[in-house]
Amino acid sequence: MSVNRVRLMVLTTAAVGAAAVAAIFLYAPLDADQGLVQKIFYVHVPMAIVTLCGFIAAGVMGLRYLRTGDRSWDLRSYVTIHISLVFAIAVLVTGSLWARVSWGHWWVWNEPMLVSFLIVFLLYCCYQPLRFSIEDPERQARYAAVFAVTAGAFVPVNFLAVRMAQSYTHPRVLSATGGHMPASMRLTFVIALAAISLLFLTLRRVELESKRTAIELRRRRRLAEAAR
Repeated sequence: MSVNRVRLMVLTTAAVGAAAVAAIFLYAPLDADQGLVQKIFYVHVPMAIVTLCGFIAAGVMGLRYLRTGDRSWDLRSYVTIHISLVFAIAVLVTGSLWARVSWGHWWVWNEPMLVSFLIVFLLYCCYQPLRFSIEDPERQARYAAVFAVTAGAFVPVNFLAVRMAQSYTHPRVLSATGGHMPASMRLTFVIALAAISLLFLTLRRVELESKRTAIELRRRRRLAEAAR
């Protein structure tokens, strides 16, 4: 059942991803100022949204572990943070490429949106060193969950603080009115967001299944050794 579910997720992700690529390059119009390079927007922004949502979701999973003691929630939180970190690196890389073309610099330190995302990324880079510095499995899971909950609560607070900033260079494309994007750009953005979200969920599912299989193999190995 799990294999079939993963296969279905992979096929769905591939189909929606193909639709997103087609919409980005064939349907969405070229930006009048930036031209073709503006297409990075359809990868960079959805990936940033999915990454931040992943960090918050990991905090919720960590809270579920603290409340129930069910180790499966700890595993879900760990895998979600791991995939979110991979996506965060891609966000920083695509953002730097876009900034270089748009602003003439690889990085702009006085831009709150960029710096705040970097702070979140560096915060979560501490997660795995903290987790694996603790040998006892129960303490490891508990401390990791506390970190996930605390850091996950910081993410929306940090985002709101940035949205309230008066001085910024980073474009505000996501607003209550949809910004200044024409309908074709908004539709393409939604398709790209769906594709990135599915990619995140598929990678998370694949890693979860891999971790669960590895845990089960270790359990059976210990049982076999104990039976000798």
